[in-house]
Amino acid sequence: MSVEKRNALGKGLSALLNDSPSVNTGTSTGRQTTPGGPVSETQSLGNIGEVKISEIEVNPFQPRTEFDDQALADLSASIKLQGLIQPITVRRINAHSYQLISGERRLRASKLAGLTQIPAYIRSANDQQMLEMALIENIQREDLNAIEVALSFQRMIDELKLKQEELGDRVSKNRSTVTNYLRLLKLPPTIQISLRDGEISMGHAKALLAVDDATTQLFIHQQIVKQGLSVRRAEEMARDIQQAPNKREGKQPEPLPFQMQKIQDELASKFSTRVKLKVNTQGNGSIEIPFLSEDDLGRILEMLDW
Repeated sequence: MSVEKRNALGKGLSALLNDSPSVNTGTSTGRQTTPGGPVSETQSLGNIGEVKISEIEVNPFQPRTEFDDQALADLSASIKLQGLIQPITVRRINAHSYQLISGERRLRASKLAGLTQIPAYIRSANDQQMLEMALIENIQREDLNAIEVALSFQRMIDELKLKQEELGDRVSKNRSTVTNYLRLLKLPPTIQISLRDGEISMGHAKALLAVDDATTQLFIHQQIVKQGLSVRRAEEMARDIQQAPNKREGKQPEPLPFQMQKIQDELASKFSTRVKLKVNTQGNGSIEIPFLSEDDLGRILEMLDW
């Protein structure tokens, strides 16, 4: 990410927070809290203080859904030795209840370290700002996976009633980037999970989106994973399939009835190959299960208990 992009995102987050993330020096009208002391009921918002972990609710707008256990354990060990260097950010719900804005990984690690209180910036934020803060904070980390970003973008569009251009402005992304992320949500769930878990890359996902139907997408995905195909090779495979003879000649097969299409997709997913179901008007038909090699045939036969 470029320096300009980082600065733009940083400014966006600062604007949402409405104040600087530095510790209050006491020279302003707001009262500074003492390190280690609990936040008082009358303390001005915008200060930093110790908040009881038991009084902090997680952020319902948090776009991150996966946390690496080993990374949490490492951070927890560091916190035990040195304490938490970077405070989390919360908003006050009432005198004894707070809601996390950002820093869930630090909060989880602090719990593992056995802390009962944690340093926190106290902010004033509505639900819209909470969602935007959580998204921008995670984008700044650069380790939010593509599916988490896509789901977050879709949530902002749905809940904040934003257009793609407006969303792009909020997160300092151009419209085409936003569109590319949102298109990932059109992929079959199996492929989305594979992308989320790092089994395939964003480039692979874009290659799969160039294909029209889910069955073919699942077939190519299986080849990417099994053979370790590069993005370029995946693009070539997708292009070759799209330019198959029946497509070049403009001959389109009759669409399958909904129930038959569903069966075809489920079989393709089960066998991890491009299953083809044919049905005539009398209800007769056939199932074609292609294989790439003798080993692939053996795999399919084993699944059929042959």
